[in-house]
Amino acid sequence: MSSIRVRLGHAIRRLRSAKGFSQEGFADHVGLHRTYIGSVERGEKNISLDNIERIAKALGLNSADLLHEAQKERD
Repeated sequence: MSSIRVRLGHAIRRLRSAKGFSQEGFADHVGLHRTYIGSVERGEKNISLDNIERIAKALGLNSADLLHEAQKERD
């Protein structure tokens, strides 16, 4: 099983794409740098709770729902 960081990154990428955001457009919308979002989506960053909340809100979710989406990701 993949780490929660990897599964969270995959979930964020999937949800971002479903909303029609490019990585750069989403980063601008969230107020984070594009390279940071890329690192999160690849599971390279140990993302803070504050940034989980920001990203979840931008995706129209709360933090718990975003983490639940990560739990549903496959390896």
